[in-house]
Amino acid sequence: MIKKVCFLVAVSVSSYMFSQNNVREKLAAYLDSLNVHHKTMGSFAFATNSDTPTFLKVTGYSDAEKQLKANINTQYRIGSITKTFTAVLVMKAVEDKKLLLSDKLSLFFPQIPNADKITIQDMLQHRSGIHNLTDEEDFINIYTKPQTNDQLVAFIQQYASDFSPGTKYAYSNSNYILLGLILEKIYKKPYADLVQDKITKPLRLISTKVGDRIDTSKNQAKSYRYVGVYQPFPETDMSVPIGAGNIVSTPTEMIKFIIALENGKLISKNSLKLMKSFKDDYGYGLVKNDFEQLSGYGHEGAIDGFQSALYYFPESQIAVSFVTNQSNDDGSILRNMMNVAMGKGFDMPDFKEVKVNEKILKKYEGLYKAKGFPLDIKIFVENGMLNGQATGQGAFPLKAVSETEFEFEISGIKIMFDAAKNTMDFSQGGNKTIFTKQ
Repeated sequence: MIKKVCFLVAVSVSSYMFSQNNVREKLAAYLDSLNVHHKTMGSFAFATNSDTPTFLKVTGYSDAEKQLKANINTQYRIGSITKTFTAVLVMKAVEDKKLLLSDKLSLFFPQIPNADKITIQDMLQHRSGIHNLTDEEDFINIYTKPQTNDQLVAFIQQYASDFSPGTKYAYSNSNYILLGLILEKIYKKPYADLVQDKITKPLRLISTKVGDRIDTSKNQAKSYRYVGVYQPFPETDMSVPIGAGNIVSTPTEMIKFIIALENGKLISKNSLKLMKSFKDDYGYGLVKNDFEQLSGYGHEGAIDGFQSALYYFPESQIAVSFVTNQSNDDGSILRNMMNVAMGKGFDMPDFKEVKVNEKILKKYEGLYKAKGFPLDIKIFVENGMLNGQATGQGAFPLKAVSETEFEFEISGIKIMFDAAKNTMDFSQGGNKTIFTKQ
């Protein structure tokens, strides 16, 4: 009887492992398919019950022009996941008694509107009312050029507060740029050195650091949009998003970082508890994320053409992370990775594509305007694909749904053309606007 029970347990474990292997192989095939169809390329990992990935996959190029393939050690810009690093450094400063969460911004930058009413905590939780500098059209004139700390502060201070501090939530990169500068002031060290001294060196992370100009010969990835060919994005100069988006890393090392954070290896458990003081689902550099029955935390990021995600679910000990350097993902990648990490399956997408004759696409080219809409949209054909470009922003590819309907999935943009009327019905997030070709 005992032998029979042991045999049944062995069969059960074997079947489970077979099932796990199957869904992981399917996930790998899914990510390969996204790359083959020019939907996404990047680096992907998840870990269960460990800080060592139990799934790891890399697709596509680090340098498409040179045909350099990315690998597991390729560094990617991680965008706003940097904010989690900054929040950890702020909590370290609190533990070091160099800072109080109740300290006012006026102690450091009194020239910022409402500085005497804004606390460090307000900034950590995006409840300061400080205007988001990246929302401004003028930002396009500075983001690719080196900026001094004084220049960044001057750029931010020119905009009035969006609301009274502490009264509501509104995401603003300006908060974390200023927090990065405050850390430099109180420690009298560059932000890059603080990241190294207090986070990456103790955790022995060798690929995580403040970025510089991208150098693909050093295994660093460039970012792209796909418009029939891989077209590189302009690079943000990393002096600009200090504390808000200037770190480079890999999914493997980001997983090590967030699990170390959970296990008290960076800050105290009490400090982490404060970081998880969620209001409107945002804590101190952390986003609350519930997936089915699991409750987790982490952050996502986007800078130039890079997109990233990092989440940890303590109860199930699942950590998921990825960075893409070309993608039109609508959130499916994170969803599918979470399902597989939980041992569940997922539906493979239909990669059938609608091909529209270039003569038809040419009919839609032109500059479109809408009354009351702040931006004009230029529609043009490049390398056989239709593209859109709003005033002062980067171009985005439009995938054909039919001969008259197109979409940009990642931003939820849907467009329908009427060539006879010279109009374009534009919808995004439930908002619909009719544009007219000039």
